[in-house]
Amino acid sequence: MCTKERKSVMNIKKLTLTAFFVAIAVAGSLFSFPVLGSRCSPIQHLVNVMCAILLGPWYGLAAAFLAALIRNILGLGTLLAFPGSMCGALLSGLLYKWMKKLPAAYIGEVVGTGIIGGMLSYPIAAVLMGNQTAALFTFVVPFLISTVGGTIMAIVITMTMKKTKVLARIQQQINS
Repeated sequence: MCTKERKSVMNIKKLTLTAFFVAIAVAGSLFSFPVLGSRCSPIQHLVNVMCAILLGPWYGLAAAFLAALIRNILGLGTLLAFPGSMCGALLSGLLYKWMKKLPAAYIGEVVGTGIIGGMLSYPIAAVLMGNQTAALFTFVVPFLISTVGGTIMAIVITMTMKKTKVLARIQQQINS
């Protein structure tokens, strides 16, 4: 198989896995709960970390965007899903890509979603959603609650996968 064909097969694997993770995130949003004006969906954060580790920052960002879009179309989420999930997925993916350490992905998800995404939600809530009572840090606490829950699930799953060497095999399969 030539290099071009191999790269095409690799892209198909990554696209397929991205679609799988989008489906998990959308289905997982059925298990969401309201916290201080936002809808917390911890499965999205689990998916963000898994995408960061298995697919990289750009596929993770795409998965977060598509999941937020589908959740909004189906009425399962709010516009706040965009900055929260996308910032977490991107930072998680970038930190993991640079450091190649699982804790980097976890920290990236919590900081990206909980703090950066929470703060970026303020203008969306104020301007697009008409929430005049929102302040810069209004969504940080609920986003942190959601992302910490999902990140804890990701820690349990990824550490188990690493211990059983499944994580390395999946990463090798995706990139071969």
